[in-house]
Amino acid sequence: MSEELRAQIRAQLTGPGGPFEIVEEDVLGERMQVLKNRPRHLRELLVQSGVHADREHIVDGEWRVTFAAMQRHAASLARALEERYGVRKGDRVAVLAANCAAWPITWWATVSMGGIVAALNGWWTRDEIEYGISDSEPRLLIGDRKRLERLAGRDPGVPIVEIESEFRGLLEHAPDAALPDVEIDEDDPALILYTSGTTGRPKGAVNSHRGLIGFLQINMVSGAETMMYDAQVHPGIERPEQPEQQVCLATSPMFHVSGLHGTLLMQLTLGGKMVIRHGRFEEEEVLALMERERITQWTAIGAMGPRIVAHPSVGKYDLSSVVNAGFGGAPASPALQDAIRKVFPNAASSVGIGYGSSESVAVVAGIRGGDYYNHPESTGRVSATFEVEIRDEKGQPVPEGAEGEIWVRSAYSMPGYWRNPGATSKTFGPGRWMSMGDIGHFEGDRLYINSRARDMILVSAENVYPVEIEYRIDAHPAVRESAVVGVDDPVTGQAVQAVVVLQDGARAGAEELTRWVGETLAPYKVPKHWEIRREPLPRNPAGKILKNALTGEGGTRFVED
Repeated sequence: MSEELRAQIRAQLTGPGGPFEIVEEDVLGERMQVLKNRPRHLRELLVQSGVHADREHIVDGEWRVTFAAMQRHAASLARALEERYGVRKGDRVAVLAANCAAWPITWWATVSMGGIVAALNGWWTRDEIEYGISDSEPRLLIGDRKRLERLAGRDPGVPIVEIESEFRGLLEHAPDAALPDVEIDEDDPALILYTSGTTGRPKGAVNSHRGLIGFLQINMVSGAETMMYDAQVHPGIERPEQPEQQVCLATSPMFHVSGLHGTLLMQLTLGGKMVIRHGRFEEEEVLALMERERITQWTAIGAMGPRIVAHPSVGKYDLSSVVNAGFGGAPASPALQDAIRKVFPNAASSVGIGYGSSESVAVVAGIRGGDYYNHPESTGRVSATFEVEIRDEKGQPVPEGAEGEIWVRSAYSMPGYWRNPGATSKTFGPGRWMSMGDIGHFEGDRLYINSRARDMILVSAENVYPVEIEYRIDAHPAVRESAVVGVDDPVTGQAVQAVVVLQDGARAGAEELTRWVGETLAPYKVPKHWEIRREPLPRNPAGKILKNALTGEGGTRFVED
């Protein structure tokens, strides 16, 4: 009955004449399901947001930006990018900054003129920043002072705009300018989003205008399905009244899917307000900000959720305004889900999570409301327009309940990795079926993720691939070999653990190795746990290190001898 009702609701929403009618069209050479009624590029979304004109859209300290001001700022900045820096359609503008008002303004200016935003990870070290710049080859780098200082005065080879001292001047370059009118195709690239790669260097997942708009619309379809279903199946559940305007606390970094797609894009599309805070995540400050700005929506990424719910002062603050809450970046334990519902009781009926990636762009599957409460370990049902298969090692679909690799097919998946056809061909199969790299299974129409991507570690929702860290550890003169694995961590979800075999007669401790890795890799990639050993690492007959023998079934943590 449950599956039949859900099918009826989806048909009502996406069938002929429905508000989210689905049709088939050619996308990148394949017949794909798409929504019939859709904007054709991101600039249309910015223009449409003008209906909210005088409504506040961004709160960044004392700087409050309305929707009308966002359009003016984006138009002026786009003109400045063209006239001062020679940015044209297809050129990249790199952003290296913590969340701030300059981030969305730069985003909308760049994509409105057909440019591509290269979102550089704000936690990167100098070595990683230089790699991102050389890979994306931007016309311009826009960054905040703290992150630009990591370049240590070295010329990155591109012009730089420091946000604190120079950015506002660009907003006055052409205050009466209109938005650009350059032609933009649905499948033109709009974003390069860097994700850790198995080759030891980040790969740039290209997101198109079609894909990013698809992310927004598919989320809206899923939200409508949940509301209609819960209204019929759980009519007795008390649901708080939705506010006239959503007020979202933007704690997820904008160089991350949750911060860029789920916050920056979603809030402009829905006429919402983004409240930005600066500095490290401090629980008491976040709670005070939620109360002061009457936050209505918050997504707990990585360690944020556990830190908030466990804070001793959480009960001192009025959090009744929060009516929508959820998770992103990594699965949330049932215990954390329950804790979030208790801390934000008015959001209890809306708590949810989505499953996707920088490569899938749109959310592959999602779950929220009563379904999430009843099935807390599931990632939910497959989103409209998506196809999902669980495949065995030979690439053949497996029956329901069987474990295998998750493959997806969608019009919204990335066109490919930036200037990396080899990695692209390994990710896509015939018919533009894309490997998610995760292991899962179906129970009925619900998808379950059995394990994270092979070898990948998730630290506070950031992807970490062991090989990148192993390469750095192995470069230390005292190290013979190393293996990096993920272990469970109650705060960050997983933590990085390194098992190191030293050269005969050599000495190196955890402190020295931690410093060594931290010189070239971001802090979240630096191992938290170390085992320094003399005996060789366990291997199978083919010479592959048996990492499961290093962690043990319970994710044993090692310490230095």
